[in-house]
Amino acid sequence: MNRLIFIIILFFIALVSFSQENDGFGVHLPKFYKQKLHFGFTIAGNSTDFRINPKPNSQFPDTVIGTTRYRIRTVYSQPAPGFAIGIVSDARLHDYLRIRFTPSISFASRKIEYRLSNVARDSSKVFQKLVESAFILFPLEAKIQSKRLGNFSAYVIGGGGYSLDLASRKKAAGVATGGPNQLDDNVKLKRDDIFYSAGAGTDFYLEYFKLGLELKLLIGTKNLLRPENSIFTNSIDKVRSRMVVFTVTFEG
Repeated sequence: MNRLIFIIILFFIALVSFSQENDGFGVHLPKFYKQKLHFGFTIAGNSTDFRINPKPNSQFPDTVIGTTRYRIRTVYSQPAPGFAIGIVSDARLHDYLRIRFTPSISFASRKIEYRLSNVARDSSKVFQKLVESAFILFPLEAKIQSKRLGNFSAYVIGGGGYSLDLASRKKAAGVATGGPNQLDDNVKLKRDDIFYSAGAGTDFYLEYFKLGLELKLLIGTKNLLRPENSIFTNSIDKVRSRMVVFTVTFEG
């Protein structure tokens, strides 16, 4: 992760240096933002996890593994990387204000880790449940642009949208193994979510197109947990989605 951040920073520095060459004589696409509409596409990498609200410890269910009775002690989420591709529709409302609709399909995975121990706490078990998703995201956001400086400008962006998890129906149709243990069952999620988003980015005006680099946070608002008679589901009160997205945008 540190190496990736270092590479991204170097990429930013190189592009800024490139965009400022020629002391203004090499300004590219000078009338770009005078146009009402722009279209393009995006490529993104993401890191996705859950915001988990576990039930109080007193309500954690017990389960018998072998001949020993265990209880869940901790539940937490581990982020995992994914990627996305999408399209851009960008409309000019004012000199420095734009509205953007950027639907995309995003592939993501998250892990929920459960730590169990017996009453004496001299024996423990760890279970990891992988939750994979294929989202279709429909964000509608406002983009506030800075004044352009040569071939460079910065911006902040925020808004919200709707997400549809195409993999949830398949997971929901899985066959339960029966009983509250269900140690082989995964955590199942609901299909629909509403999210809000906020982020910032930079635009670089190249000779034939505009290149944008953006870092954004998406926070889901709905409880996605699908109730089941499982030790893993019964120990959780709410599960909400969270995603950090680094996007590269190409607009003509």
